[in-house]
Amino acid sequence: MPCTWITSDLQLRLILTLFFVAECLSAGMEGTKTSNNSMQQLDNGNHSSVSTTSSTERKQSTVTLYAEVKTSLSVLVDTKAVLTCPPVLWPSVLVVTWEIVLRDKPPCFGAYRRDTNQTTRGNCTDKRITWASRPDENPALQVDPVAITHDGNYTCQIVTSDGNFHHEYHLQVLVPPEVTLIQTEKGTAVCKAAAGKPAAQISWTPEGDCDTEQGPYWGDSTVTVQSTCRWGSRHVLNVSCSVSHLAGNKSLSIQLSQGAEIPAHLKNLYITAPIFIILIVVGSIWLLKISGCRKCKLKKTEHTPVVQEDEMEPYASYTEKNNPLYDITNRVKTSQVLQSEVDEK
Repeated sequence: MPCTWITSDLQLRLILTLFFVAECLSAGMEGTKTSNNSMQQLDNGNHSSVSTTSSTERKQSTVTLYAEVKTSLSVLVDTKAVLTCPPVLWPSVLVVTWEIVLRDKPPCFGAYRRDTNQTTRGNCTDKRITWASRPDENPALQVDPVAITHDGNYTCQIVTSDGNFHHEYHLQVLVPPEVTLIQTEKGTAVCKAAAGKPAAQISWTPEGDCDTEQGPYWGDSTVTVQSTCRWGSRHVLNVSCSVSHLAGNKSLSIQLSQGAEIPAHLKNLYITAPIFIILIVVGSIWLLKISGCRKCKLKKTEHTPVVQEDEMEPYASYTEKNNPLYDITNRVKTSQVLQSEVDEK
């Protein structure tokens, strides 16, 4: 009896095991079919999702294109600059905002709300920065006139029913330098581009031994560049200085009076020759004065004894010369002497 129960129990377990294996095999085959179908469906779904994603990406790339638009704009000082917003359909516009960040100044903004047709300004005190026209017609911004202090970033943000659009400008103000060209006493030429923004570049024609220096930046971001050029023993008479700058190029020419630098022995000759000539002239004048003084003294010496002799004549001689009685006596004596001489003959 026990053996029979054990045998039947084993048969039952074997039958149940075979049943479970058969069930598992059939379930596995159906799962494979289901998985294949689901893979096909998933693959088809992926294709549709890829196409949907690609179109979505195209839309997002279009939006991103406007959102990441950045423009570097160079404007000449004392001119007018107009900054435009991204091109969008105006009926879909809700709000337009300009954010302005200038150097060494706190940020400010100007906004326009289309549903209420209102404009607001926040911390913007520069009256040269305004709307280009009515913001309900054109949300562009203008800066008139442009100054050095207007260097900075200007961002237009438009909020629409289709999304947000940005356009950022990096505004750089250009200041043309003042160009001068001179010749120094050493026979060199100096070309200077003063107070320009940004720094200018200097070149020479013909090329020589040149030294270019850039000075420090001033508080308004302008800078001076100076170039000193020499040509040594070369006989250069005409030179040109060319200044290249974003605000415009300029060229100046000069004629060197001595060409190359004067040699040292010629410099000494040019210095000593005038001094030697001056000494000769002064010496000649001094000799003439000495000779003239000697002649004057000789004349005075010859004339003085006569005067003294006249002045110191005895009173008797003076009386004889000026008394008429003495004249008659002398005449009588003279006639007697002559008569006696005649008688003797």
